[in-house]
Amino acid sequence: MMKIGVLASGSGTDLQSVIDGVHGKTGEITVVISNKADAYALTRAEKAGIPAVFVDEKACEDTEDFNAKIVATLKAHGCELVVLAGYLKIVTKNFVDAYPNRIVNIHPALIPSFCGPGFYGMHVHEAIYAYGCKVSGCTVHFVNEQADAGPIIAQKAVQLSDDDKPEDIQKKVLEEEHKLLPWVVTQICLGRVHVDGRRVSIDKE
Repeated sequence: MMKIGVLASGSGTDLQSVIDGVHGKTGEITVVISNKADAYALTRAEKAGIPAVFVDEKACEDTEDFNAKIVATLKAHGCELVVLAGYLKIVTKNFVDAYPNRIVNIHPALIPSFCGPGFYGMHVHEAIYAYGCKVSGCTVHFVNEQADAGPIIAQKAVQLSDDDKPEDIQKKVLEEEHKLLPWVVTQICLGRVHVDGRRVSIDKE
């Protein structure tokens, strides 16, 4: 099974979806890393018997050093694929170069809308609400050095109603995130995902 490292900054619900849908089935999560010492994602990992590691950015010389320590941790745990599941840090070139087309991220909107610097968490859903969108969704994409700019692997749209508030939008989108992310990770583990420039294709099951 493909060895997977997961990075998370918060409660880890997307992580949990990968634990439930992938771990021990088509892939093995060998480490969960967080930039937050109190991230509940680390507790989720420990409950699942998965090594949980906190990397303190304040103890690093700079952003490059911080990312180098994360890469070193991933390598030490034999990770072949990296999943960013609610990870709120921008990865640097040394990180991307270490895992070319092997880092995936889940974004709570339909890229290229409502993405890039500043668009994360509730900020995304609040912006979608303010714009009056009738549809939102989530995107799983490969990661490059720019925020939310890597090749798109898969997307899922959700219909919004006129009385949906940002919290309602978040709930609807999160429900789809928990389906889409483990599905994409499974397809990668099974060797079904192919990249040609910005175009990503997935073999039929």
